[in-house]
Amino acid sequence: MKKLFVIAVLAIFTNTAFAATSIHAEVKGMVCAFCAKGISKKLREQDSTQDVWVDLKSRMVVVELKDQKTMSLEAFTKLIKDAGYDVASVEYINKKLLEIKADHTHMKEVK
Repeated sequence: MKKLFVIAVLAIFTNTAFAATSIHAEVKGMVCAFCAKGISKKLREQDSTQDVWVDLKSRMVVVELKDQKTMSLEAFTKLIKDAGYDVASVEYINKKLLEIKADHTHMKEVK
């Protein structure tokens, strides 16, 4: 029974990481275009990165991952912290960057 439980938990975590298409984070300390450019540059250097979007106003950083590539949330957080910023929250999202931008724009229009 314990083996079955461990296998099920591992399958859930493995599928979540591999199915994710993007990483979404709220980053504290970003206040200017220079901040955004620095974070974007650091994330674009990663082999697993397809595209990056930084929204200063909402303190949002999104990395779209290349097909069949992964990046752990820990590695993502370390990159942001090494650049001098704090990560308030980070999560995997199963959406492409264009979808996330569209959702974000729609939410701004509704307010």
